[in-house]
Amino acid sequence: MPRLLIISQDAIEYLRLIEQADLPGLSMYAVQKATDTIPCGEEFDLLLGEPALIRHVVGCLPNLRWAQCTWAGVEPLLQPGMRRDYTLTNVRFVYGPQMAEYVYGYLLLIARGTLSRLQAQQEGRWDTTLPGTLRRKMLGLLGVGSIGAHLAGTARHFGMHVRGYTRFSESCPDVAAYFHGEQLLEFASGLDYLVCVLPGTGATYHLVDTRVLRALPPHAWLVNIGRGTTVDQAALVEALQARRIGGAVLDVFEQEPLPPEHPLWHTPNTFITAHVAAKNYLPDIAGLFCENYLRFLRGEPLRGVVDFEAGY
Repeated sequence: MPRLLIISQDAIEYLRLIEQADLPGLSMYAVQKATDTIPCGEEFDLLLGEPALIRHVVGCLPNLRWAQCTWAGVEPLLQPGMRRDYTLTNVRFVYGPQMAEYVYGYLLLIARGTLSRLQAQQEGRWDTTLPGTLRRKMLGLLGVGSIGAHLAGTARHFGMHVRGYTRFSESCPDVAAYFHGEQLLEFASGLDYLVCVLPGTGATYHLVDTRVLRALPPHAWLVNIGRGTTVDQAALVEALQARRIGGAVLDVFEQEPLPPEHPLWHTPNTFITAHVAAKNYLPDIAGLFCENYLRFLRGEPLRGVVDFEAGY
């Protein structure tokens, strides 16, 4: 009988949701911290929880076969010396709709000139400036995984053109053109919006650097909802202060919380949010675990398997 250890600040709610699914042959035990007492003698072969918590116990579970993370990013489980002899899955499939709301909420705010119209209203000024539109604008997706594919599908509804930069995959039908490897600067050239959806790995560290920012047109906006390490923040501050790009929407940073003295707080045309583009909606995550558990029992491929070498 598979035995599941749930380690999460939301462990009790996960336990309740999974119990409601009445999964066959599963026993569960839930703790809210890695330091909580785990019953002596129990042999868990399944794990569910936040990577920052389950990293403390993966080395103590000799029979571990599969760990389901409740985050999209799994960096705490990829540190040197961490074991890799088990299947690791994440929940990247559940964030697409929320990320789309965040990205297109800001893109519409920018394109339609909403803030300037609000200022005109506050000044009692009748502003007849014609609004912009997303239609026919060029959106560049730096990363076209499950979240990027959802963003591409939403872009199609706005009549946008979509480019994608990926390592290998070209599976999303809503991306009109794909770029790989040394084509990064070609990919960035001509974009109206560059949206970063990449995980934080050695290969993606500071991928958006001075060269990429210079390749963007002066009116282009950068949106980062992936990981803060993807963007060279010093280069971004310089580009924003020199007004070499139109602006930036940033939800992730190299250091979080962003220090109050950081120059990004005061750069022109910059919107900052505190890593809140998408939240963990527990029923969706529990549902994904239940789906994967049934796949696990049937010996079928699990959804969201992480490649330890690639880091996502």
